Amino acid sequence: MKLLENKELKEAVSGKVFQVISSCGEELNQPVYVIGGFVRDLFLERTGKDIDFVTAGSGIRLAELVAQKIKTSNLAVFKNYGTAMIKHNDFELEFVGARKESYNRNSRNPIVEDGTLEEDQIRRDFTINAMAISLNKSDYGTLIDPFGGVEDLKKRMLRTPQNPDITFSDDPLRMMRAVRFASQLNFNVSSEVFDAIIKNKERISIISQERITDELNKIILSDYPSKGFKILFKTGLLHLIFPEMAALQGVEFRNGQGHKDNFYHTLGVLENILPNTDNLWLRWAAILHDIAKPETKRYYPKQGWTFHGHEDKGARMVPAIFKRLKLPLDAKMKYVQKLVRLHLRPIALTKEEITDSAVRRILFEAGEDVDDLMTLCRADITSKNEAKVKKFLANFDRVEKKLKEVEEKDKLRNWQPPITGEVIIETFNLRPCKTIGDLKLAIREAILDGVIENDYDSAYNYMLEKGREMGLKPVVKK
Repeated sequence: MKLLENKELKEAVSGKVFQVISSCGEELNQPVYVIGGFVRDLFLERTGKDIDFVTAGSGIRLAELVAQKIKTSNLAVFKNYGTAMIKHNDFELEFVGARKESYNRNSRNPIVEDGTLEEDQIRRDFTINAMAISLNKSDYGTLIDPFGGVEDLKKRMLRTPQNPDITFSDDPLRMMRAVRFASQLNFNVSSEVFDAIIKNKERISIISQERITDELNKIILSDYPSKGFKILFKTGLLHLIFPEMAALQGVEFRNGQGHKDNFYHTLGVLENILPNTDNLWLRWAAILHDIAKPETKRYYPKQGWTFHGHEDKGARMVPAIFKRLKLPLDAKMKYVQKLVRLHLRPIALTKEEITDSAVRRILFEAGEDVDDLMTLCRADITSKNEAKVKKFLANFDRVEKKLKEVEEKDKLRNWQPPITGEVIIETFNLRPCKTIGDLKLAIREAILDGVIENDYDSAYNYMLEKGREMGLKPVVKK
């Protein structure tokens, strides 16, 4: 964190747009301040594109005058909320009138009244987001920090301006925001905030799933997502918003034999994958790769604990989880489902002689996502035994080398067999029936197993041969 003097703060808000907003506030006789994330990020030496302004008066009126002065039509007014936004030079400038809020217990929509700057600051979620910088001539560039936001930045601590019970009860989404900021900034939540989340966690039920999932995705995309998930778990929020993940936690022992804690293993996989991808959906695949282990867990005296079929069961669970969390049910979901289903396949290859046939099948099933699959598999190595990790990684190097060799030779990424259903129908004068699918499958398997070459002529001749075995007679020539 950087300690900023008044001179540096004044310099930070010396740009033309701040000066225009300042003069507009003076013209309207409305004191105006920069507030929130922009101020926080000055101290953290972070940059952002969103700047919030609060004024003692109408935020809409101020925004309209600013838009007029800077000659832009990129003004959006939200009368129901008393806010306005201007898009200007890649920045989003949001204006709101200083206000105080009161809440009905069954809704997060506040009753809003005009208020003072301090009343506006106290209603904000965390002290580090409640700091303001004056844009008024009398004290331009002065920091206004009535709740100790700078001290909390120094301590890397999340506290609320008022009693956190009130903050979270009024707007339960702020509990998710606490976890998100802890994950993004690597901050801790104060004991008071932690206890208040535990106390108010059930109130998350009044928040729409879309808003919860938006915060969850931001946690997953943060630099410290496992920190966020640990807070979610320890406060009990995870059990309410994502029970399948919470169910991964715990170790069961029988006859002195225990299995690993799959919750903390999953967080280890997520941490391992972070340096290699900022792809949200690959990170979701890391979170969900073992999601079916609780349902597939079995104990056998001779074998110990097993989770047979957890990859297939997990893949079948993905659509329902995505649907409940209001995640997209499109190609992104299918991508995650595919990686969950295939995540053990490369690991299996490291335990046996790698055949061209086995490699062809992975290339065929993973398609363009084979590199992401290998990234997930490498991340799945969470052992603390360095020699074991080194051995696994060397085996994956061998698998990837073989994948590259077979791909260059057979070109199987996103491959489709050379014989289509139309060719089979024309050759044997068939109507749509199961036989067509059986022939297509036989041709595909023969190519993947290396029985025939991956070309039209070889596949066509094989089709004729298999057709004859099925009692079919060709009626047209190739």
